[in-house]
This record gives sequence, structure tokens and C-alpha cells, in this order.
Amino acid sequence: MKHRLLRVNELVKRDLSSIITREISFDGALVTLNQVDVTPDLKHAHAYVSVLGKEDRASVMEKIEEHRVILQTALAKAVTLKYTPQLVFHLDDSIERGARVFEILQEIETPEKE
Repeated sequence: MKHRLLRVNELVKRDLSSIITREISFDGALVTLNQVDVTPDLKHAHAYVSVLGKEDRASVMEKIEEHRVILQTALAKAVTLKYTPQLVFHLDDSIERGARVFEILQEIETPEKE
């Protein structure tokens, strides 16, 4: 069952990513779908979205949430599953956190050899 769920996650991620690119335009922002977690009963899908660029993250999430029904309908046409999962979008800031950790590591001075 676990391998099946991993395949479903990747399938939904791939198709949902292309649907978002096709259906919604974001001016001055790069929107990436990082991960999709579908529940084992296939009724809910949690999609983690990353936003880079000038556009405000909140406005990007509002725009995605406004188009949620359209995205879900297009996903139902693209992917054949027992149930079409209800999409729940979350803002993913892991890229920013990773960049911040990298900056901190760059600031740490290496100890001098005596």
C-alpha cells in the first residue's frame, strides 16, 4: 500500500503542477509545487506550494485558493482515481529556511590553526 500511495502522490503532484501552470498566471513570482501528500483513503490531498519573487505570498495563496475548484475539476479529468481528492494548499517556506541556514553557515568563521 505504501508504494501505491507514493506513486499516487507523484502522479497528483505532476498533473497538478502542470494544471496550475496552465490555469493561473502569477506576475513577478515563481510558484512551485514542492510536495503533495494524499491521504490513504484518497479523499484529501495536501499540496505544499513555494513562492519566490516579488509577488506577495499571501496574494499567491489567495489566488490559488480562489481557483481551487477549477484545479480540482481539471485534476479529476487528468487523473483517474476512485475519489478525486479535495485539495488543501499550504505555503511551504522550506526553501527560504534552507537558504537562511546556508547563510548562517557561511557567516561562521572557521577556527584558525595555531
